[in-house]
Amino acid sequence: MNKMSKSEDSFAVKLFNLRKSPSCPLPDKPEVENFAKELLDLFFPHFTQKNFENPDKIHDELICLEKKLCEVIHPFEEELKISAKDLSYKFFDKIPELYDKLLLDAESIARNDPAATNIDEVILSYPGFLAIAIYRIAHEFSLLKIPLFPRVLTEYAHRETGIDIHPQAQIGKSFCIDHGTGIVIGQTTVIGDNVKLYQGVTLGALSVAKEMANKKRHPTIEDNCIIYSNATILGGETIIGHNSIIGGNVWLTNGVPPYSVVYHKSEIKFGSAKDSPDIINFVI
Repeated sequence: MNKMSKSEDSFAVKLFNLRKSPSCPLPDKPEVENFAKELLDLFFPHFTQKNFENPDKIHDELICLEKKLCEVIHPFEEELKISAKDLSYKFFDKIPELYDKLLLDAESIARNDPAATNIDEVILSYPGFLAIAIYRIAHEFSLLKIPLFPRVLTEYAHRETGIDIHPQAQIGKSFCIDHGTGIVIGQTTVIGDNVKLYQGVTLGALSVAKEMANKKRHPTIEDNCIIYSNATILGGETIIGHNSIIGGNVWLTNGVPPYSVVYHKSEIKFGSAKDSPDIINFVI
């Protein structure tokens, strides 16, 4: 083996020291993702070929998953000042409620999308449902203040679906994402019950200044709202009143009252290609 130069040796020492001292313990990223996948496997047969002979087998699988979560959380015990066992117990105490919320989400998507033949199709194949499911698991981790786990999960969902939901966003029951690609839901967004979003919707901030990190920067969407494709709604003080409809391509930085209909009106001109001026010369 060739001897390292002084600069290479110095760089190796630098890398070694940095690897020893990350800002906090780092989770095993594949293990965090696999935990979420296995939990969804347990919730829904659509995600796995595994069969359970009786309720006792499901109970055994729950215990096994709780132990796995405990092992993955273990490196954070000292920082969180609570045992991994207690954190795992708190998480699994919430999963019946989590499961019920996911069923409501799937039912909402099936009910709102004319192309969905049934709820099984939604759970099995819809990226919107997968993104919501992973978000809800990540959100529970966020409420337990476990660092890094929530973002690892929502970025996994982002990678798989093209839907970017911050784990600290607050989202109510019966949430429907149709198509979904390109949706962005920011950290301090609040979404009520029975809300429906289409592809390309951005619920974002007016400012990305770092000093705004602890302030509400993203909008509030009240119950029973529909937001159509590519609408952009920005700002922590922006409130979309309940039962409102926001049309496609709308840009909003101010709130609207309940029962509002907001739409963007564009002008499209028609003419003959023979009469078009030479200036219209598209180069792609």
